[in-house]
Amino acid sequence: MNILFNANKNNTNRPGNVPAAYRKHKSTKEHDHGLKIGKSNHMKLLSFPYILWMAGFIIIPLLMILYYGVHDKYNQITFENIAFITDPINQKSLLLALELSVVSTVICLLLAYPLAMILRKSHKNSNSFIILIMILPMWMNFLLRTIAWQNILEKTGILNSILTFLHLPTMNIINTPTAIILGMVYNFLPFMILPIYNVLAKLDQDVINAARDLGANSFQTFGKIILPLSIPGVISGITMVFVPALTTFVISTILGGSKIVLIGNVIEQQFRLGNWHTGSGLSLVLMIFILLSMAILSKYDKESEGSKIW
Repeated sequence: MNILFNANKNNTNRPGNVPAAYRKHKSTKEHDHGLKIGKSNHMKLLSFPYILWMAGFIIIPLLMILYYGVHDKYNQITFENIAFITDPINQKSLLLALELSVVSTVICLLLAYPLAMILRKSHKNSNSFIILIMILPMWMNFLLRTIAWQNILEKTGILNSILTFLHLPTMNIINTPTAIILGMVYNFLPFMILPIYNVLAKLDQDVINAARDLGANSFQTFGKIILPLSIPGVISGITMVFVPALTTFVISTILGGSKIVLIGNVIEQQFRLGNWHTGSGLSLVLMIFILLSMAILSKYDKESEGSKIW
């Protein structure tokens, strides 16, 4: 009996005696695993052009900036290019750029959040039309949009012509920090609206209704439900506005004239004069400020996918 039992047991462990359902399940599982591997390899091939683009136009230029920033014209390692930021003129331009970029970011946030809330509550058709109007100026060249503001704000521009026609006192805005802030807000406001709107549009209305049913008023619902859930969009919008506002030099050149010099103008002048080492050193300082600001903002956006890098 033991011999027969062991023989039957050995027979059941043979590949030919494996149940058909099990073999089918195993083959299906192996087939699905093979499809996943093939899909993964296909996606890697599709991402290859972007990897080339990123290497050629992002990574290599950054490495060049790093190299020139820590070397002198004799290819000796030095930190004098970075220390050039301690020059009083450069310090003033950096602090002014930080001030104007922070003010522009705050104004964009104050304008964008209510508009994003209105877009969320509006009808779908009117919603799409408003977004189209908002994005339509972005189809025009950035430089042309800024020059248009110059024609509006200059002493004999459109704004002062209207004020003169209405027998009102004219305004001297051009070549002032106010003009630069107006240019930054106009050019970068869509970058604040769209991330906030995308987050607000995905909020579950049942969560908001549940808060109302539990006795929360409009202010409590906004402070406890809507605002915390929209923080990822707010953080993305702040980053997308603050970074270009801090590094811009076109807006300050056109709307600020030669009277207002930001750190972006200083860097642009150094590269234009052929001082690649000094310009790269100042660029590294600016990159440090940008990375620090992004690291600080990511602390308040724990659910963001990019926050884990910090």
